[in-house]
Amino acid sequence: MQQPTEIATAAPTEIEWLTVFLIAATYGALALLMWFYHALPFWVIMPLAGYLIALHGSLQHEALHGHPTRNALLNELLVFINPSFWFPYRRYRKLHLTHHNDDNLTDPTLDPESYYMLPDEWSRLPAPMKQLYIIHNTLAGRMVLGPIIGTVRFWSAEFLAIMRGDAAIAKAWALHVPACAITLAYAVWICEIPAWAYLVMFAWPGIAFSLVRSFCEHQAVKDLGERTIVVEASPLLSLMFLNNNLHLPHHKNPRMAWYRLPAYYRAEREQMLRENNGYLMRGYSEMFRRYFFRPKEPVVYPDTDFLKR
Repeated sequence: MQQPTEIATAAPTEIEWLTVFLIAATYGALALLMWFYHALPFWVIMPLAGYLIALHGSLQHEALHGHPTRNALLNELLVFINPSFWFPYRRYRKLHLTHHNDDNLTDPTLDPESYYMLPDEWSRLPAPMKQLYIIHNTLAGRMVLGPIIGTVRFWSAEFLAIMRGDAAIAKAWALHVPACAITLAYAVWICEIPAWAYLVMFAWPGIAFSLVRSFCEHQAVKDLGERTIVVEASPLLSLMFLNNNLHLPHHKNPRMAWYRLPAYYRAEREQMLRENNGYLMRGYSEMFRRYFFRPKEPVVYPDTDFLKR
């Protein structure tokens, strides 16, 4: 089967200054938080760091879709410094733009962002690993275990690809090293934050907050139109996710700038909710209530009959 390719990105005719300002504000706020690390308690640092680093991830998402300028290299440079250490920007760009082939959503063989496993992969796992993945499918598990499980799985696959001679992946990681090194150098040498403390109090909550957004984004059902959610979130969380909680509108128009999505959704709300058969949550509080300690879905893909062959 032919593998899916990346979708086209936006090409704004003017610089989107609101996004440029938000990038600068996010880096500035994170730098200040790190500077005052020794003066603040951990229960202040961790949620603020989580919010800002998740926001940075949302800004990277905006950049890879072709914002805030029509120059892809400039967009990459604007979000180059990486405070989460999670994955290289260029790998995120390629995999995420491939994910936007909506005919393949949730397919573990074709969707790079699918959390599902095929039955044969699941059957080979030892019982303790199966239990770990079941816990991982709760929201609590995704937030606590997700940063480790996601990093180990992704980094392992990337390492194997580099060992097989994939030059593009190797180049992406070569650029990722200085992107992370800048963050670590500022944290450790300038702000005197121990490296372990930065990982636990900054990077970990940043990834965990990001995983809240992706937890319910898609579901494995036969009808393609019903696979993508809408979360009508609070303004504070909508900003952190740059309105990507309005995920169906984003998938219907992936080249639309983040600040235009709410108006687009309001204008088409009734039609969109008919299209996805009411796959809607009225805020992330509903998601926490329903799935914090309960798996949202099985780990194994629920019906392989409607996968592409």
